Amino acid sequence: MAMQMMNEAETKFKELAELDKKHFLHPSTSIKQHMENGPGLIFTEGKGIYLKDVRGRKLIDSLSSLWNVNIGHGRSELGQAAAEQMSKLAFSSTFAGNSHEPVIELAKKVAEWTPGDLNTTFFTSGGSESNDSAFKTVRHYWKVKGQPNKTKIISRSLSYHGVAMGATSATGIEPFREFTTSLAQGFLYVDSSIESLKALIEKEGAENIAAFISEPIQGSGGVNPPPQGYFKEVRQICDENDILFIADEVICGFGRTGEKFGMDLFGVVPDIICMAKGISSGYAPIGGMVISDKIKNELMENYEGNFWHGYTYSGHPMCCAVALKNLEIIENENMVENVRNMGEELQKGLKYLEETHVFMGNRRGVGLLGAIEFFKNVETKERYAEPVSAKVVAKALDRGLLGRSIVYGGQDTLAFAPPFCITKEEVGTMITIIDDSIADVKKEL
Repeated sequence: MAMQMMNEAETKFKELAELDKKHFLHPSTSIKQHMENGPGLIFTEGKGIYLKDVRGRKLIDSLSSLWNVNIGHGRSELGQAAAEQMSKLAFSSTFAGNSHEPVIELAKKVAEWTPGDLNTTFFTSGGSESNDSAFKTVRHYWKVKGQPNKTKIISRSLSYHGVAMGATSATGIEPFREFTTSLAQGFLYVDSSIESLKALIEKEGAENIAAFISEPIQGSGGVNPPPQGYFKEVRQICDENDILFIADEVICGFGRTGEKFGMDLFGVVPDIICMAKGISSGYAPIGGMVISDKIKNELMENYEGNFWHGYTYSGHPMCCAVALKNLEIIENENMVENVRNMGEELQKGLKYLEETHVFMGNRRGVGLLGAIEFFKNVETKERYAEPVSAKVVAKALDRGLLGRSIVYGGQDTLAFAPPFCITKEEVGTMITIIDDSIADVKKEL
């Protein structure tokens, strides 16, 4: 009986794999490799920190899929919230000043989470749209304030801001920009030092710069925390030069770092927060741009026309209802506190790996965001010719763990961002699998 079920599962996988190869263009995937190998895994269900594929394999999701399934998989309450909203009001436009209850309630709830005077949200379908909205908004802001030359946007190397045209152009990871010739104008990049930021502003002229954008902790670029005191100085520099400060909180927002928002770690209030992922834990496609009262009031005072920007799904009723339920669960179950506690366990685990394996170092992270790197020589920072992290991820998959290797900018990093519901025992299992996988790879080096 068990053999028959295994055969049926394998047959189903093969049928789906052929259809996948024929009809589905995958994001961030080699088309050539996909056509040769087909899909790696075809998932069918999830529960907590686990995912299951159509062949019955159960895997730990150590990155919350794309840093986004924060409350964990399989929370049926979110499905119920979606169904209730869809059966009542599946969609209505928020253009021309029209509204509906879920979007009003969610905008109010977001204002309770955000710091300072960031109280007004423009909703989108995801992070790329949120960042594009911010770029258009800051340029509109300076235009109506009589400074139309303030158009340039500064971002940091190894930053990730999405894949819409403006978001791609702001992204500091080069392969994303080199992919296409359709980049937007007016985007500049600096390394993560205050000196380079000051030098760039001096060179370009503050009168030409609209905004600075940064993730509190860089995610896709390698889980990179900022230098000590960095954002306090950035805030001061922006204020002194009339430059708006945009925080890309798409990964860090809504508890991932053990604080409500990543910038709370550094005691800094930006002018704009861009968000997505964590607001719905990936259960519905929704994001947003939150602006300060100051920006809102100045836009209102200096411009009587329409805010000529909007997506069909800005404030989608069902997505808003799902996001509200998600935030309610995070609050009611004290999940941000668990992020802090389990974050300590994760860092203990990474410290153990660093002490056990001589070619590991530079562990880092906060909350349930963590990373550690491989070096041929930790002292000299010499790397192996081929990234070790990718090999470890492959071995970990054999042992039942979905991992993430990051090799941008010549690094060799293992990244972790498990769901908020993870337990101490599950953190231990995750570290054990990585430990065993490293031991396997060591034999081949």
